[in-house]
Amino acid sequence: MAKAIFVTGTGTDVGKTYVTGLIVKKLVSEGCDAAYYKAAMSGNIKRPDGKLIPQDARFVKDISGMRQELDETCHYIYETAVSPHLASRIEGNPVRMDVVKEGYKKVFDKYEYVTVEGSGGILCPISFDDEKIMLEDVIRELGLKTIIVADAGLGTINSIVLTAEYMRNHNIDVKGIILNNWTGGLMQEDNLKMSELLTGLKVIAKVKPDATELDIDIEKLKEIYE
Repeated sequence: MAKAIFVTGTGTDVGKTYVTGLIVKKLVSEGCDAAYYKAAMSGNIKRPDGKLIPQDARFVKDISGMRQELDETCHYIYETAVSPHLASRIEGNPVRMDVVKEGYKKVFDKYEYVTVEGSGGILCPISFDDEKIMLEDVIRELGLKTIIVADAGLGTINSIVLTAEYMRNHNIDVKGIILNNWTGGLMQEDNLKMSELLTGLKVIAKVKPDATELDIDIEKLKEIYE
């Protein structure tokens, strides 16, 4: 039976896709049949034939070597680089939860480990016109537990604690934290310590700038998937 996890972040540009790619790569390198899914992607570019390329999925596929085809990874792909709810308002084709669930189920039924990536931070609106869908609704509807990706630098304590508290108050289970752009030193070590103390969550991995591997034991990584 397949297992899955949802990757959210403390905000935009904290490195969710980069870290997700390393997670999937770790699984693939250990012989796991791993796949990727995302409810909606914004800020994509067009091929010469006019078809949009799911950039995040392509990055994950390129870095991980997963066998999954890009067409399976996402059903809502927008060109405008804004929140999915606004991109769909500009371009049409608003996100529908039943389509997201159907697409996810097809991936879940086909692969061994599925890593689902969110858009933006936990409060990102996915659709806000015909159907109101927030990112947390996607997590809940797919029945997933989560990990939080955060930048290791200045200000991350506030971002991590606010994200974790919001998720806890909305009954979203968090399995741990991954710190991106990890360079070490007094401040980042304290950020890690304080984030763990204030949230009760563990930092399960630290990702250095330009890392090509996720520094985590494969069995510990597998344990976060349910």
